[in-house]
Amino acid sequence: MSSQTGSVPVLIMREGSGSRGKDVQRNNIMAAKTIANAIKSSLGPKGMDKMLVDSSGDVIITSDGRTILDKMDIDHPAAKMMVEVAKTQDAEVGDGTTTSVIVAGELLGKAEDLINKGIHPILIVEGYSKAADKALETLEKIAFSIKPTEKEFLMKIAATSMASKLVAENKEQLAEIVVKAVLHVAQKVGDDYTVDLDDIMVEKKPGESVAETTLIEGLVLDKEVVHSDMPKRVEKAKIALLESALEIEKTEFDAKINIERPEQMLSFLQEEQNMLKAMVEKIVSSGANVVFCQKGIDDLVKHFLDRKGVLAVQRVKESDMKKLAKATGGKPVINIDGLLKSDLGFAEVVEERKIGDDKMTFIEGCKNPHSVAILIRGADKRFVDEAERSIHDALCVVRDVVQEPKIVAGGGAPEMEIARALRSYAETLPGREQLAVRSFGEAMEIVPLTLGGNAGLDPIDFLLELRTRHEKGEKWAGVNVLEGKIRDMKDLEVYEPLAVKKQTIKSANEAATMILRIDDVIASGKMKAPHKSHGGMPGSGYGGMPPEY
Repeated sequence: MSSQTGSVPVLIMREGSGSRGKDVQRNNIMAAKTIANAIKSSLGPKGMDKMLVDSSGDVIITSDGRTILDKMDIDHPAAKMMVEVAKTQDAEVGDGTTTSVIVAGELLGKAEDLINKGIHPILIVEGYSKAADKALETLEKIAFSIKPTEKEFLMKIAATSMASKLVAENKEQLAEIVVKAVLHVAQKVGDDYTVDLDDIMVEKKPGESVAETTLIEGLVLDKEVVHSDMPKRVEKAKIALLESALEIEKTEFDAKINIERPEQMLSFLQEEQNMLKAMVEKIVSSGANVVFCQKGIDDLVKHFLDRKGVLAVQRVKESDMKKLAKATGGKPVINIDGLLKSDLGFAEVVEERKIGDDKMTFIEGCKNPHSVAILIRGADKRFVDEAERSIHDALCVVRDVVQEPKIVAGGGAPEMEIARALRSYAETLPGREQLAVRSFGEAMEIVPLTLGGNAGLDPIDFLLELRTRHEKGEKWAGVNVLEGKIRDMKDLEVYEPLAVKKQTIKSANEAATMILRIDDVIASGKMKAPHKSHGGMPGSGYGGMPPEY
């Protein structure tokens, strides 16, 4: 890049270090649309799954938008921004990741058409901003309130979330488990409820079928009892939670012990044994009959605990220790000398059970069941992993509704209603902003279009019918993909949280406007020379960057 002073060119940046103008916008939009198109076919109950294969040959089969984008090998910077949309959507509301990326891609596609007609990107951004505000206002207007603990609605919301997943056949049963789990850990603060999903432990174990997935009103640890002769079941369990090892600590500095006679050796070993025995006595004298230890347990301590009829589990994860403390009412103790009876937790039953080929420890009937566990079963590891992702989405949407108890019907009905509202709103605006607002509304129609397209419906026919119905005031008319017809989605009881829909608009709009505002790509001074990459975007040059870059 050079500038001319008189007739002498002045070199400011090396040649080929930047690209600007419409080429940049076109390349960025192309990259973003490529990402949206890659996951478009996974939307809805008739959506397809993706098989993701990494360099080591590991396979993931999923229809979860966040997971697909996370695992894709993406180099293009604008494409990476689309991945961030999915991450934001997932972090905020836990569902709607695929929808937000598809809408963002469509917003950019519509913007490209406007740019080609000579409309400045800033005017499009301003129009999109007004359209997004109007869309959010429309959603608030059409949403209806429910009671935050209304189980019937919560189950339908969880079932809708899982209808497009691999576990769709078992969605009713899993929805009931999810709703029970969320309501167990929901806590009332004033008139509102808060839900911390960290209070719900999700464990998975291949074997049986997904129908054997269970809710445990307590916790389950993927650990077995440390000694084969220890009791495998303890009722009315008094639980000690220890954060330090039940071992004799090694000194942190070199120490020498001079032993001259065999009796001294015997005395030394006896003293070590006495110290370990004193640890066990301390535990037993506190009244504990179950021990969960975050660190290791010495073999002699295991033996002494076994003699006293105490059930012990070692190397429990720190996160699980926190859940145990919350559920049992126990207090984790670092120094065993400070263990008091008041520090002990309580559970009706602590039991080791064989699940598949492994043994797991169940803690049930807890004193304070603000921690619960869902044990997921399934045919194989990949199915169980996908079931876990589906249950995570369902837990998130139920939490969203408990915390913000407003819902809308699904099936693309809210998006069509937004499109209708924006068509009317566009007519009140002057000049070119009107075109941007109208384009935003048309972009929202991509949701029912994609739902119908994935179900094999004729997109033109049913989109026209949907528009007609919404103009007549049928605000919940949407795509019933199972029948291949347009139906009232509220009658079909297909519900989604308002929070998810609102976040979809926000995420998609912000991603689209951020990409539209870029008109120049400049090589950073810290960048190394480009090298050939085999993982670039389609149509890309080095390292996935378009050739113009």
